[in-house]
Amino acid sequence: MDEQPVFEHRPAGGGSAPGDGTGQALARAELSEFLRTRRARLKPEEVGLPDFGRHRRVPGLRREELAQLAGVSVAYYTRLEQGNGRNVSAEVLDAIARALRLTDAEQAHLTHLAKPKQHRKKPSARQQRVRGTLCRLLDTMEGVPAYVIGRRSEVLAWNRMAAAVFGDWSELPPQERNWARMVFLKPEYRELFVEWDQKATDIVSYLRMDAGCHPDDPRLSALVGELSVKSQEFRRLWATHDVKEKSHGVKRLHHPLVGELSLSFETFALPDDAEQSVVVYHAEPGSASAQALRLLASWGTDATRAGASVPGEQ
Repeated sequence: MDEQPVFEHRPAGGGSAPGDGTGQALARAELSEFLRTRRARLKPEEVGLPDFGRHRRVPGLRREELAQLAGVSVAYYTRLEQGNGRNVSAEVLDAIARALRLTDAEQAHLTHLAKPKQHRKKPSARQQRVRGTLCRLLDTMEGVPAYVIGRRSEVLAWNRMAAAVFGDWSELPPQERNWARMVFLKPEYRELFVEWDQKATDIVSYLRMDAGCHPDDPRLSALVGELSVKSQEFRRLWATHDVKEKSHGVKRLHHPLVGELSLSFETFALPDDAEQSVVVYHAEPGSASAQALRLLASWGTDATRAGASVPGEQ
């Protein structure tokens, strides 16, 4: 099923949204907050520095301690943390990333924020389209749920098994076929995901990563603004500045028809479009979850309609 949405998000308020026509200024603000929150999470003893206990007035490392670990001057690091990273070198960013013990995703996010001109992908407003051959490939994957996810956590295409497991997204208006909207604004998705808190954290981390690459994307800005207004949980998670790239893992679901499901998933980025990924779920052979998937497949469109009436998510 090839559903290619054209979104018309209206601007909305809600904190530090990633872009509203002032992408560079917002990128500087994001850089400042990201460095501050990464520095705050490190304890002195974790990096071999003395801890002065109650005399320490800031959470985590001080700026001068981080600068010492990275091998840069305090003034230089202070300017960077204030959002002035225009002339920072890749070597300095690498040193700061090591000092902050950033993950690969966090280091990439730091680079996007510090050097937005070099790393911003320009056509942020273009309509996302899925190749017809890819849609046909999804349809041939009869035994496993699979879908294509694009920018801003938008669900772009899916197969029959994905509809049976997560709900038939064709029943939703195009602008609502979005993981962030479904997770935070649709109560039925809390019922579907056994570990809803982790799902919500992951979704926000993916959006933060997207925001670092596209600080001037008005649709992403509108999405973040709307979610910030409507969901206190989203506001709290957005303020952590955590980032993550979708890769692989296990999701536990409570399906309205077949009960508990434990499904592993793998994410495959498209080689000709890094902004789209195919996500495929599968169950352990011989497991109760595998039997449940076969049952859903045998129900065909009946299972799809039943799934669509309850939740609908990844």
